[in-house]
Amino acid sequence: MSQLPVINIGICGLGTVGQGVWKHLARSRAALESRLGVRLNLHRASVRDLRKARTVRVTAAKLTTDPLAVATDPTVHIVCELIGGTTLARQVTLAALRAGKVVVSANKALLCAHGPEIFAAAQKHGGHFFFEASVAGGIPIIKALREGLVANRFGRIYGILNGTCNYILTRMEREGLDYPVILADAKRLGYAEADESLDVEGWDTAHKAGILAFLAHGAWVPTEKMLVEGITRITQTDLQFAREHGYAIKLLAVIARDFANGELSVRVHPTLLPLTKVLANVNDVFNGISVNGDVVGETTYIGRGAGQDATASAVISDIADAALLLRRGQGCAPVSAPAAVRIPFAPPERIRSRYYLRLDVRDEPGVLAQIATATARAGVSIADMVQRPGLRPTAATLLLTTHASDERAIHATLARLKQLRSVLGTPLLLRIADF
Repeated sequence: MSQLPVINIGICGLGTVGQGVWKHLARSRAALESRLGVRLNLHRASVRDLRKARTVRVTAAKLTTDPLAVATDPTVHIVCELIGGTTLARQVTLAALRAGKVVVSANKALLCAHGPEIFAAAQKHGGHFFFEASVAGGIPIIKALREGLVANRFGRIYGILNGTCNYILTRMEREGLDYPVILADAKRLGYAEADESLDVEGWDTAHKAGILAFLAHGAWVPTEKMLVEGITRITQTDLQFAREHGYAIKLLAVIARDFANGELSVRVHPTLLPLTKVLANVNDVFNGISVNGDVVGETTYIGRGAGQDATASAVISDIADAALLLRRGQGCAPVSAPAAVRIPFAPPERIRSRYYLRLDVRDEPGVLAQIATATARAGVSIADMVQRPGLRPTAATLLLTTHASDERAIHATLARLKQLRSVLGTPLLLRIADF
């Protein structure tokens, strides 16, 4: 073993994930070294507080408070960026790539915000960037898209990419409790952050959807070009309707490409997904992704989407590929800079779906006629309507589903409905998946 080449690993950020990587690398190092034909040396790690107690034992000589010192250390071959955020993490990543190093990252926000710059730096300076842990935790979806499914064009990828939202929706469904109650419990159990907005408003999922869109189609889609909606307005009324009609409500990322005209759409929203679909039955903190390829058909991937061990598993997978790359140019080929190809985004009128609408209305004569007129004038056809008791005696709740329509028409419908004196508050709009 002593004659094997040594690969020095530096970890920037020894938080939950960083400690998981250190722990599992140390535990399984002998087996990995035998398979890879290299020695893996946990060489240095950066931390914010040298005195903080940790679950892994690291000698003081290997610790520093300066992540840039780790990134630029000439003896470090692989830099694991596990800091999080997009400021210091970007500096560390670019410094390592400019030094020609391999960077392994779990940072989806960084990649979504600065992906083109990162890959350009890697290409220019001979570095490499691996990011399996940035999407869906322990699910090897990036390897699947880049390697196992390389022969395919992807008409549609959709998935549950946020464990916090899936946990909240699962418990709301099972226990009949309202969103604020489950959210508070999720925070207490550590499944939701103190500021939960990044998760529950859909932005964490949007970052991951952007990465999947790049991998599948070579295009970076900024979040302002996406349709992004969260789960905060979902109620027991919506969940009951879904259950009675054979659906589950899931927060989905949907990346769709129409190869007839080349148009791409990326959207994140709560969706009524038929219970016959595998992902409709993916619950709790688990993630699931369905990939539709023109050669292979539909493939589905399910696993833990977050947490120390699942994320560490993906990071170590990238470390192993990086070690093979450094040793003999083998292993997983690193992602290159995106090609200079402009992909048009689908306009709203070409993003089609069926829709579910929940409206609180005044319980008085003529209301149904007003609503039917408003939808018809916007070009939306009502397929079904159910009336439920309202929040007060003088109100009612209407649950509508539509025939297939499009985003432009349904938003015109919402605008007309909001103008009606009989409609109380803002209607809730959900998409119905007919994949």
